[in-house]
Amino acid sequence: MSTQIFPPIKPNLQVSLLGKSSVEIAEFFGLKAVELEASDVALFVVSAVDGISAENIANWATARELYIPSLILITDLTNGEVDFDDMSAIAGRMLDEVLTPYLVLHDDGGNPSALIDLDTLKLSDYSHGGRVERESDPEHKVLVFEFRKEYLDKSAEFGPTGFADALAFPAIPFIPSNALGSFEIATLLNTLPSSS
Repeated sequence: MSTQIFPPIKPNLQVSLLGKSSVEIAEFFGLKAVELEASDVALFVVSAVDGISAENIANWATARELYIPSLILITDLTNGEVDFDDMSAIAGRMLDEVLTPYLVLHDDGGNPSALIDLDTLKLSDYSHGGRVERESDPEHKVLVFEFRKEYLDKSAEFGPTGFADALAFPAIPFIPSNALGSFEIATLLNTLPSSS
């Protein structure tokens, strides 16, 4: 199995990374970060441990003024105190309402190990050192029913180009140690046009 489990990100996409661990995340994805004002997309790194900094709130306001598509990467999800759903809700209150196209599923030890796509209901399993996509189990479909309905309703408001138009703001969980969320992040970034 390949060590890189996500598609290469367009080399000419100008990406700004803002927040804790942004240097490490740029290295993980092979990105050369640019200033916010020169970017095609802004990745706001939000730690479930440290929350959202005043600097990130100010940068968020700038990105909104410039209509820069923005993606929220929620990190530090392995301590168990604040989960992805909690941190997405906090980001929705402190920044703007966010979309959560994926929900986190945990293994028997309580560690984040898979994502369920609320659009397709497919599962991305990151528990074995790679990414395996498969159908979700019937109990998963029942478990996410209300979340899926809410997500589809919100998505319909902005249409298929809501993210590219800087009107819809997806929040994606990201855990570098098992690469959880990396495929989804790279795939979403590759939907954007680049200015170069």
